[in-house]
Amino acid sequence: MNAPVLPARTLTGSAIAEPVLAVAGLTKDFPGRKVLQGLDFALAPGQATALIGANGSGKSTLLRCLVRLIEPTSGQIRMLGREVPALSPRALRQFRAEVGIVWQRHNLVPRLSALSNVIHGVQARMSGPRAWAQSLAPAPVRDEAMACLARVGLADRALVRVDSLSGGQQQRVAIARMLMQRPAFILADEPDASLDPQTGEEVMSLLLNLVRDDGLSLLVISHRLEHTLRFSDRILGLADGRIALDQPTSRATPSSLRHFFDHAEAA
Repeated sequence: MNAPVLPARTLTGSAIAEPVLAVAGLTKDFPGRKVLQGLDFALAPGQATALIGANGSGKSTLLRCLVRLIEPTSGQIRMLGREVPALSPRALRQFRAEVGIVWQRHNLVPRLSALSNVIHGVQARMSGPRAWAQSLAPAPVRDEAMACLARVGLADRALVRVDSLSGGQQQRVAIARMLMQRPAFILADEPDASLDPQTGEEVMSLLLNLVRDDGLSLLVISHRLEHTLRFSDRILGLADGRIALDQPTSRATPSSLRHFFDHAEAA
């Protein structure tokens, strides 16, 4: 089942659609160190953006700040029309239901089937035992979960325990579970990091197709230059806690990205 298309407010004249994400002056301090040092950027709806940078540059910290899994020290975050730092606990839960997150670790329940794991994604909008397993879920929920598995190419593995699936298949199950949330925005933290090159390419292609087919927006931490160049519209580069690179992917080359990494690691 397709996730809902994010409505973009296209205005007349010189105005443009409201950004799906706008960040201003974002900082994050940990004891003894500043990780994010005043980030400013905005993302347009329907865009796939790759976030790159050396280890320790603050990429994962940024993603967690965007949905307040960790609290920013200061700054503004406006995502999906909401001022994120101002959200109450209840409003924050509702907001997070609209943001799909794909982690390096799949965070699946190993002893349960792929279908039951995907059904867990409905907890974003439905609580109680009916959201725990395939045997308890209402027929419409099971049908939607099967449709999500079909979209990632695993409908034939629906009843198989996820601990018997390959790493790439498990990541696809995690993506199908995320689709059950019906997200408008996807955050992905190196979703291909633990996969072999071919499987990683398939997962990245799958995420980009969701952007193209469903009108979603994607911010993905990328560590493979070839994936950055093939599966994004725009590249943001973090260095020393700041935005040091911001350009359309069409203007980037492998050599220019290697130069960015070399310069960032030397700084």
